[in-house]
Amino acid sequence: MTKTGEGRKSFFDDLAGMASGAVSIMAGAKAELEALARAQTEAMVAKLDLVKREDLDAALEVARRAREQAEALEARVAALEARLAGAAETPPPPASTNL
Repeated sequence: MTKTGEGRKSFFDDLAGMASGAVSIMAGAKAELEALARAQTEAMVAKLDLVKREDLDAALEVARRAREQAEALEARVAALEARLAGAAETPPPPASTNL
């Protein structure tokens, strides 16, 4: 026969084993739920035609560079127009007649 102390120890060992199993099952269920939620969220984002943050940041960077280039070109055009306006106001140099 088993002693009472051994019976209690076996009972608590079994109880601990069941609790450990339940914890691992819950951890697995949590991972599955997170994966399912992630998949559903990605499907919703795709359905709503939303963009990812990285794509938005890249597009904003392209737009920033294009704006800077446009501003630089505007400044160059203004400088060239000013030079042309100054050249139009200045009379041409007299032509030399070396005949």
